Order: sequence, then C-alpha cells, then structure tokens
Amino acid sequence: MNCQKYKPTYILIIVNIAIYIIGAIVTGSILETGNQIVFIWGQVNLFVFEGAYWQLFTSMFIHASIFHLAGNMLFLLIFGLRGEEMFSIIEFLGIYFIGGLAGNLLTLLQGAEFISVGASGAIFAMFGAAIIYDRRSVRQSIIGGLVFAFFLFFINTGPQVNILAHLGGLVLGLLLGYIIASRRKPHEQIEAEFRYRNTPF
Repeated sequence: MNCQKYKPTYILIIVNIAIYIIGAIVTGSILETGNQIVFIWGQVNLFVFEGAYWQLFTSMFIHASIFHLAGNMLFLLIFGLRGEEMFSIIEFLGIYFIGGLAGNLLTLLQGAEFISVGASGAIFAMFGAAIIYDRRSVRQSIIGGLVFAFFLFFINTGPQVNILAHLGGLVLGLLLGYIIASRRKPHEQIEAEFRYRNTPF
C-alpha cells in the first residue's frame, strides 16, 4: 500500500489547518490559540498526570499561533513528501504518530507546570526516519546522516522550543527508519531510492 495513492502529507496538513481554523473561530483570534483550546487539547503535563492522556495525541494537532502552524506545516510538507517516497502508508503513519507520541512522553519529564503544543515531534520523527533510511538503504555510512539530523536539531533549539519533544521524535524516527531499511529486500530498497531521488523536494 503506497503513500503516493493517499498523500498522507496533504491530509495531515489539511487536518492541522482545519483544526487551527476551528480553534480560531471558537476563541475569536486568528493569530494565537486561546487557553480554552490549549488546556483541553494541548499537552498540559499536570492534566496528563491527572488522567488526561488524550492530550498526548491531540496536542500534535494544536498550534500556539498562526506562525507556529505555518512553520510546522512547511517542514511537514518537505519531510512528509520525502517520507512518502520511502515508506508505505502504514509505515508513514506509524513513524509520524509514534514519533510524536515519543516526543510528548519525553516532554512529561519537564514537570507538571510545562505546557506543549505542536506537531514538531512527529515532524522530526519523519525527518529522522527519511535521513537514516536514505543512508541505510544504499548501504552508506549512517554517520553522515546522524550528523545532519542532529545539526538540524540543534539549530532548532531556543526559547519557546520544546527540545525534548524534538529529541524524542528525532531519536524514534532514526530508530524506525533504520529498522525499516534493514528489513527491506534489495529490490524494494532500489525502488524506494529511485522514487526518492526523483521527487521534486
């Protein structure tokens, strides 16, 4: 089942934008997401500790501002389309959601007062999986891929950035990308690599 038939990247982008618009209508602000949305659907660690486990998933679709949304959707477009060339629909969605969940679980280490929103962990998972899959599938050293992956990670650190979500997603993505590439048959690796080299992004 190939991603090219279903284009999960575009679907995810549409869903994220639609949810942001709904939130903007509810809160009356297009520039920023109100607390009434964040406290219910974002990841509020205190609430998760008290049983709001759904926030570990729903927070992947909540963004703090229109600029936060635009930045994440741009990177999702780039790395998602890369991933579609390499992974099946099941693999793609598994990397995205398991990677996002890993980042959100790691975020719990930042304490009960920490609040987090955004798809960054899931997007970093897709980025890491694509980078390591590319290296592993053609039997190249993975060191260069790891260096590039963590370089992008470090240049995306700073104030208001959930570093642990990025790290959790990236590490999980690297691991899943390596496992998938290692289990691929030679002809599957060649086909995936051919599609990857001929994608416009």
